[in-house]
This record gives sequence, structure tokens and C-alpha cells, in this order.
Amino acid sequence: MREDLDPQETQEWLEALDGVLSQAGRGRAAILMKRLAKHAARQGTQLPGAITTSFRNTIEPRDEKRMPGDLFMERKIRSLIRWNALAMVMRANDNDEGLGGHISSFSSSATLYDVGFNYFFRGGDKADLIYYQGHSSPGMYARSFLEGRLDAEQLDNFRREVDGNGLSSYPHPWLMPDYWQFPTVSMGLGPIQAIYQAHVMKYQQSRGLVDHGDRKVWCFMGDGECDEPESLGAIALAGRECLDNLCFVINCNLQRLDGPVRGNGKIIQELEGVFRGAGWNVVKVIWGRHWDQLLERDTTGLLRRRMNEVCDGELQNYKANGGAYTRKHFFGKYPELLELVKDLSDDEIMYLNRGGHDPYKVYAAYANAKETKGRPTVVLAMTVKGYGLGSGGEAQNEAHSVKKLDLEELKKFRDRFGVPISDEELKDVPYYRPPADSPEMVYMHKRREELGGYLPARQADFDALDVPPLSKFEAQLKNTGKREISSTMAFVRMLSTLVKDKAVGGRIVPIVPDEARTFGMEGMFRQLGIYSSQGQRYTPHDSDQIMYYKESKDGQILEEGITEAGAFSAWLAAATSYANHRYPMVPFYIFYSMFGFQRIMDLAWAAGDSQARGFLIGATSGRTTLNGEGLQHQDGHSHLMANMIPNCVSYDPTYSYELAVIIQDGMRRMYGDKENVFYYITTMNENYYHPDMPEGCEEGIIKGLYKLRASAAKKPKLKVQLVGSGTILREVEAAAELLKGEYKVEADIWSATSINQLRREGMECERWNLLHPEDAPRIPYVGEQLNAESAPVICATDYIKSYGDQLRPYIDNRYVVLGTDGYGRSDTRAKLRSHFEVDRYHIVVAALKALSDDGKLPASVVTKAIASYGLDADKISPMCR
Repeated sequence: MREDLDPQETQEWLEALDGVLSQAGRGRAAILMKRLAKHAARQGTQLPGAITTSFRNTIEPRDEKRMPGDLFMERKIRSLIRWNALAMVMRANDNDEGLGGHISSFSSSATLYDVGFNYFFRGGDKADLIYYQGHSSPGMYARSFLEGRLDAEQLDNFRREVDGNGLSSYPHPWLMPDYWQFPTVSMGLGPIQAIYQAHVMKYQQSRGLVDHGDRKVWCFMGDGECDEPESLGAIALAGRECLDNLCFVINCNLQRLDGPVRGNGKIIQELEGVFRGAGWNVVKVIWGRHWDQLLERDTTGLLRRRMNEVCDGELQNYKANGGAYTRKHFFGKYPELLELVKDLSDDEIMYLNRGGHDPYKVYAAYANAKETKGRPTVVLAMTVKGYGLGSGGEAQNEAHSVKKLDLEELKKFRDRFGVPISDEELKDVPYYRPPADSPEMVYMHKRREELGGYLPARQADFDALDVPPLSKFEAQLKNTGKREISSTMAFVRMLSTLVKDKAVGGRIVPIVPDEARTFGMEGMFRQLGIYSSQGQRYTPHDSDQIMYYKESKDGQILEEGITEAGAFSAWLAAATSYANHRYPMVPFYIFYSMFGFQRIMDLAWAAGDSQARGFLIGATSGRTTLNGEGLQHQDGHSHLMANMIPNCVSYDPTYSYELAVIIQDGMRRMYGDKENVFYYITTMNENYYHPDMPEGCEEGIIKGLYKLRASAAKKPKLKVQLVGSGTILREVEAAAELLKGEYKVEADIWSATSINQLRREGMECERWNLLHPEDAPRIPYVGEQLNAESAPVICATDYIKSYGDQLRPYIDNRYVVLGTDGYGRSDTRAKLRSHFEVDRYHIVVAALKALSDDGKLPASVVTKAIASYGLDADKISPMCR
């Protein structure tokens, strides 16, 4: 900072500003400062890029909106919640295995939740949506226990989830479908989901689909959690889209799992700058009301200076080491500050509270968030991790891992929070719930009744949709004539059909990251419009063209930019709209298949937990189909990743009629029969002829396998069964022609629309047979189909061999799998399929080798075939290159 060469002039400016503040107020002063800054900038003066304020509360005491309730009654209730949360975790660990659980996170955030439950979190039909911090789940259970929504037996079954009456370790809608709304404990996923939830709610409102009124999305998270890329990765969207229906509450207890979040810095200041720069309303709640008198009495400004100087590691030390330490190391730096606190005892200094533990300060912050229009709000609340645990964990580096307190620490906890449990009872760590007619219970229930109902709560049921019949896709069930199209284009045509349907058209949500043109969807720009909260404030340069780029406030397409995580989060918000808004939507998220599960697998897992319903379309799929893009783009494993999610149903169709059958049946299952599944379907960018749908193949398409073409000969001497999926099915068909024409080998051709579905059905048969040893064994569907004839089976796909190899346990015949193991690379499709050994020639060789191994052909025939096709038998395996 440059030296002040004229301090007298500086003082005159400051006095002038003081005059404005005293005569016209801070609003007028702010206008003048902004005008001066703009004027200085126009004159070329370089101003410091200040995006942070002093390390103090944003809201001055005189501006705080006063909390209207009974402070002492609420503290009693909050203390009982703290106790029951602690008791539940301790009882869960009172066994040989120790089921775990977390105390410290909720201990630090109890007041943050309590103020919300008492005054802000609305329940009922238009309930607010709350993303609870996962490690704080014991606190939510403890509150529900006091409310009578959970009983002691359920609390004793915390983290005992197998038998069905337990409480899940963290928020899991799959395990507690009537309670939890969102899975959040995979840190970072709650914040990005909350942002896109608020975004999709604005989208629904703008399109006139759902009237959300002033519903709010609240997201609770930790300061350490902000290091996850997903936590802050989409905050610019929230600012840009003016999501005033969104409020982040960041519990800044200054500690992560192992130690300080920013020991050498200030995480609150860092986050203030990040959020303010992204256009958020930032409310800092740092110091509790016990500091207000000290700040008012501080005429030197040294207390504010000391607050700005201290780093987070020191703040942790003060709470960990007590009042005498704080007096010496915090106030002791300046003699004037020691004088300021000379009348305070060490204990009184110790209990100078932090803002996040002061209900008055928290209430004022939430009221500010509720009233703020035109931008989202983040509340940065400073707390103490392990608050109330004393020497058992308060502000200790190991606080996150604390599962229990010893008897003496338990007594101190009880006494500090005034829990009416005797010393004799204490050793059993009992739960405590006052009588139903006690003042505490009456008060708590009244608060929730005034706010519309109890939370957490999830509404799982919805009115079934009138799903279009398969005949709606009549055009896709017929051949393409002289035209060759990709299966991605076939999908886009089906999507166009769906959005025109009177029953479900308005509920269809097309979602793309930023590649609608790649997928041939630009024709929908004008037809549907791209949603923008601001509409289109410019004239697009291609406005004179039929397929111009059209943004609209009521646009139906969600184009989220280059963010797979963001686009998926938007899909997830729409895919759970049936539960969160009682308005089912049918989202289709179309993306490069390689950038699907691989990049956002954690979110996809959360979608399964959330019981999402919708379609994920992995376009430009396969390792050899997206020929010009190379290693980072070519997908050979997404179906295996999809198969990891129990309620994800995946398909790899080849022809448009297969795709039509799958999508129509998926809509029936999800929105007609209300099954808790979602779909992953791969489509390709390769153009080829699509035939008519064979008669009676629908059931096989849905189950995952059907006979596309049977061999003409009734009793051939040499026969194989060729199985393929996706674009490689066409190589399988070509191989069948070569086998017949050159080697007189007949072949049945099978289309394997879903190897994953076949595998799952086979595993269910195995399980049933294991547990019913005296009953007739069940035969897997794939075995029924492929074991009907004694002929080798060759399976070729555009995915790694592990995908096709899943069927091996159910096939009695010789089974050979070809796949695309190894890194992808750029070249022509023919060269790539030869490189990965899945083209028609390698399929022929694999079939001949299988017949040779079965003693039906001499090995020399295979050798000659290898030579005739110019295959290099000694080349390095593609898996190793």
C-alpha cells in the first residue's frame, strides 16, 4: 500500500463520509462511494479489487430482524435434541463392532438447523426443499423422535438398515423413502444438486407447469466440503440465473476431518470473495451477541483489527484451550484489548459465543435471505466443531471421529445443557422425551403446525401418466427405405414425437450439456426454445434461418453449457420432480457416452438413491463408432458402470424399432407402473439402414435378447450362433454372410439389446436355485435361448470383453467373447474395428476357431482364414497398446 502523503486531506474525506453517514444514512453513503469508484475508473485510476469485507457480521445489531419466539424454550428443545442425537450415536457404538456415527458436525450446526425448523422451513404440500449436511443426520432423527415421528426402537436401530426398521446412516431416500428427500453425504453433491434444483424450479415456474410461489431451497454444507469441485462449481449459474429461491448455509466450524480447513488463513473470507464474485448475497454470521457490547465499547478500532488479523488455526486454539489462553493470545496482543476485557472472567471470555451458535444472529441472517430478491444468498456461519463436548472433542482435531464420551464428560454435557437425567440413569445413556403436554412439546409442535408440517418428509406417490402406446412411434417401427440414419437421429425423431404428444408432451425435458448440434437436435431450437430466465435479449446472427438459436423464458430445452455434472444435476432435479413437486416430468439427458458415468458416477449413484425416473442417452457411444475423436472420447465401458447401479436399466440397441420399444416400455414402467428405475440407453452416430421390426420381437427386446435372423438350413452340418449389440451387430450380420458364402457355416443372428438385463435375470435365477434346492431349478432366459441348439456362441460388442463375458455362466455351449479392450484412438471405423478385433473378419475367425475347438473343423481352416483376411496373428494386443 502506498504511503499517505497528505493525511490531513485523507482525514477530511473521512470526516465528510462520516457526515453523510450521520445525516443521510448508509444507503446514501453507498451510492456516493459507488459513483466515486465508477468515476475514478473512468479516469483510469486503478482501484483495489475488494470482494471481501472486514471479518465481522454483515448485519449490524441495529439492523437485525428480531427473533419473535421464546429463546429459553427453544434452547431447552435444542438441548434435548443434542442429547438424543448423542445418545443415539453412543448406543449404536455400544457393541463389539461399533456401528459408528458422527456427533461433532451436528453439535456445531444444531442452532443453524433449529432456527430453520422453528421459523423458516415450511412443510406440507408446498414444502421447502432442504439438503441436510449428511454427517448431521443424527440431529434430524433426534428432532423427529421428540416430535413423535420416530420411536426409541427406531433410534436404537440407527445404522441397522438390513431388517427394514432401522435409520439409515446418512440421508438415503432409497432406504427411507418417506423421510429423506436427497442423498447428500457424498460431500459436494448436495450443493450442486441444490443449485440445479432451484434452477429447474424456476424453469417449471416460467413454463407454467408448477406454481412454486416463494418456496425455498436450503442447502446445508460444511466449510471443508467447499473444497469439493462440485460444491462451488456451479455457483456462477445461481448468480447468473438470479436464483433467489436458493440459500446456502455453510457451517464454518473451521475444521475438516483431520484438522483446520484453512489453518493459516480465513475460510470465511475466502468463501465470501468467491460467492460475492459469483453474484451472491453474502451474509457473514461470525460473532455472537456477547461480542456486541465489546465492539460497541471499542473506541480504538483495535478489536476489529485483531479480528481481521487472527487466522483460523488460532481461532481453533482459543476454543480448544480455554478462556485464559484466549485472554493472553487474542486480547493480549494489544494492551487496550486487555483493558477492554478486564472485567470478564476467563469463563466469560470462553463463552464469548460465535455467530452460528447465537439464535438471534442466525434468525437475522435467515430473515435477510428470505427477503433478498434477484440473487441467491449464502450464510457463512462461524461455529465450533464438537460444540458442547468439552474436553471430549470440542474444537479438537479429532472431533470428527468422536463416537462417544466417558461418564465424566457425559455428566458435563448433561449439566451444560440441562438434560433431566439422573447420575444413576446416565450410564445407560437413555433417550429423553418430555410428556406430550409439556410446554416444550406444545411449543415445538405449534411451530411446525404454523409452518405447514413436519420435516424431513418425502412424498413418493404420484398420479400415473397416460403413456403413449408403441404405435405412437410408427415411423420408427418401419424401415428407413433408401435413407441411412444413425440411432441417435432415430432417437431425436422419437423425442420430437413425444414433445408433440398431448398427454405427456409438456412434461418432456430435453437436456444437453452444450452439444445439441452434435446430436442433430438443432431443429428443436425453434420448435421448443432453449430455456433462459432472461429470454433472448439479442438477435441471433442466424435468425434468418429455419433452425436459428432461440432462447426463451418458457423454452423447453435445458442447455446447461459445458458441464456434465451440471446437466446431470438438472436431469436429477427433473427426474425426482414427481416426489419433490408432485409433478412427474420425463427428462431425457443426451450426452457423449464417454462423458457420462465415467465423469459423474457419484451423481448417477445418487440418482439411484433418489429413486430418479427418466432417460439418460449415451450418444456417440462405443469404442469404434465415434471414429475421429480418439482416446479420451471413445466409450468401451459405460454399460458396466451403469450395471453397478441396481435400479439403472441399460440397453445398447442397434435399430430404431428396438429403441422405440425400449423407450415406450421404459415410460410405462416408470410413469405408468411407477417402478423405481431409470434408464441408460446408448445410441450411435454411424449412419446405416434400419429394417422393419420383426414380428413378435418386443418381449425379447425388453428382456435383452431376441433372434434377429435364423439360419435357413434346418439341419446344417456346421452352425454357430452370433450375438451382437449396438453398431457391432451389423458386423455380426456381415460375418454371417461370410461364414455361409465362404465356409458353408450357417448362423443364427441374435441381437443382444441388454447384456446387463440378461445378467441380472440370470443372477436372480441362480439365487433362487441356491435357496430352493428341492424345487425344479429356474433356467435363465439367455440360457433358454442360446442353449436350445448345440452350437458355439460368439458375442461381439463395441465394449470391453467384460461386458459380454457376463453371460458366460448361463451358456452351456462354447462361448467366445470379442470386445474393445484398450485405449481408444482416432481412425476410420473399419481400421478401429480391425485394431480392436471386433470386425466381421475377426468374428468369422472366432466362429471357425470355436468350431475347430469343438472338433467340427480342422485348425488349418482357421489358419487359412486368418491369412486370407490379412490378419496379423503376431501383432501386439490392443489391450497393451
